[in-house]
Amino acid sequence: MIESTNRITRRGLLGASALLGLGLVGCSPSGAAPAPSTPGPDPAPGPEFAPDRPASEAPLRRELLIASLAREAHVAVIDPSLPDAEAVRRIHVGAAPWGVGVHEESGTAYAATAEGLAVVDLAAETRSALVPYGHPAPRISSGEYRPGGLGLAVAPDGTRVYVAVAAGDGSCFLEVYDAVAARFVGSVPVGLRPFDVLVAPDGAWAATVDHDGFTVTVVDAATLTAVQHTVAPFGTEGGLASWEKPHYGAVDGDGTILLPYQGLVVERLDPFTGETIAIPSGANSHSHGAALAGRRLLTVGTGAFGNASGEPNLSILDLDTGAEQLVPLSPPHETVAVWRDSAGAEHAAVAGGNTRDAGWDGITLVALDGLATRSIPVPGYPQAVAAFAAR
Repeated sequence: MIESTNRITRRGLLGASALLGLGLVGCSPSGAAPAPSTPGPDPAPGPEFAPDRPASEAPLRRELLIASLAREAHVAVIDPSLPDAEAVRRIHVGAAPWGVGVHEESGTAYAATAEGLAVVDLAAETRSALVPYGHPAPRISSGEYRPGGLGLAVAPDGTRVYVAVAAGDGSCFLEVYDAVAARFVGSVPVGLRPFDVLVAPDGAWAATVDHDGFTVTVVDAATLTAVQHTVAPFGTEGGLASWEKPHYGAVDGDGTILLPYQGLVVERLDPFTGETIAIPSGANSHSHGAALAGRRLLTVGTGAFGNASGEPNLSILDLDTGAEQLVPLSPPHETVAVWRDSAGAEHAAVAGGNTRDAGWDGITLVALDGLATRSIPVPGYPQAVAAFAAR
């Protein structure tokens, strides 16, 4: 249940990062993403006990993307290192998937569909299970307001999957799936329309970003007790009709939650106390998806709504210095993940499946070094995206 007082155990949190300054750089990138490196020839035969390969020649891990195809019943596995015509493979998961997540060590992916939690064997590229929710949808449909699974996050050790579920009667829950027992083992009421689910770096808590409630609900992983924090830097006037509500967030290394609002401010939330620190932003674009690339916060802006008057963009905000770069994105996109190419260079992978049906069938890659962009067509309206290392 949701407690009015905080019952979550404090585990050595936190020092919120101070903002040193704010610098804004507007960019209009062009060009293609860096080409993947080409492997060299096989080495000549050597002695039975060859010396260790120098670190500079060590093989780099290959990363892929997984995206929910919101207008279909599939997820897409995307290899941006390949030509567009070969980059996308599809796996059937169930109707209208929303949140996705991966546990790399087990090679398992999960998708929050309208029908239930889909469990995916990434090596076989098949759905191995579809587990019904404890609060199943009364009807199977698609779109932003459909009942069923919404946000999703996998615990760091892979033993649990947390799925936000809209029951269809106005109530919403965080359901807890035990990956070892292969069943749901509990649920907790949360706020209205939880777009996103976040997990602590040590797995001690999970949190829902409750879009229509102006709240974040933090759930203790051990006890499944919860505390709910209102986070509304521009107030709650307008209620369900307001544009100044939270959508998605990211968890910093110190355990604080970063919540962008309207491209005007990022609220750093202490999940234990509910205290917030405001970090200015100059993106001026209605905030949706968020992800961290080291000390840089990536935020997807979807354009002029409410008190945001700018165009769709990607904000790259340095949390230590306040310096911010803006990359135009047209049409509006929805979520973002960090993808690393074969040379280790970081790219923002921005999914085009905007929830207001204003997006496009594809992924936009933005190189974080140089800001060159590349568009990859992905039929099916990719809405949520995550990166993972191929096995």
